[in-house]
Amino acid sequence: MPYRTIAAPVETEIEIKKSRFIGFLAPVADEAEAREVIAERRSAHPKARHHCTAFVLDPDSRTQRFSDDGEPAGTAGAPILDVVSGHGLTFVVAVVTRYFGGTLLGAGGLVRAYGQATSAALETARIVTKHELVPVRAEVDYAQANALDRAAGNRGWTTRSRYGAAVHLDMMVPVAEVDAALAIYADVTAGQAEPAVGDVEWV
Repeated sequence: MPYRTIAAPVETEIEIKKSRFIGFLAPVADEAEAREVIAERRSAHPKARHHCTAFVLDPDSRTQRFSDDGEPAGTAGAPILDVVSGHGLTFVVAVVTRYFGGTLLGAGGLVRAYGQATSAALETARIVTKHELVPVRAEVDYAQANALDRAAGNRGWTTRSRYGAAVHLDMMVPVAEVDAALAIYADVTAGQAEPAVGDVEWV
């Protein structure tokens, strides 16, 4: 199952009625890393009134958490989560840091502000789709490597290579197509290659 996430951390800032809202998003691997990012944001802005957060994890987005961090219930964390999940993203943590400007925004105003701050950060992010692929790898000669690279390209697969006296080639293939990759190795190298199947990677 492919999933969408962001490629790198992003940060933007908006101002609403003299309150500063700093939106920050980062890719994370698990809940521990998400909470570490949240702690880092608190440390980076110790004088801010609120650090409202949300994160989504797992390829199917089944893990979702949010916090209003002292704002009225439902006015901060939920709107942040709605933006992240609404864009179909996972393995992402969002933190919106608020420096209070002295003017109360009301519940509706807070919902809009936290949503806007998250959206503003998301607009600057590069969204990537990751696929579950398996490396099928073998040591081959240079001519075979070129032929294997072309064969992989014809199937829509990518390859990774390390060059030395021979070529250490990884053919990155969907889980369901491992047998097809093994057959291509056998065909191109006339059975000389001894391909091994690696562990699943998200690429």
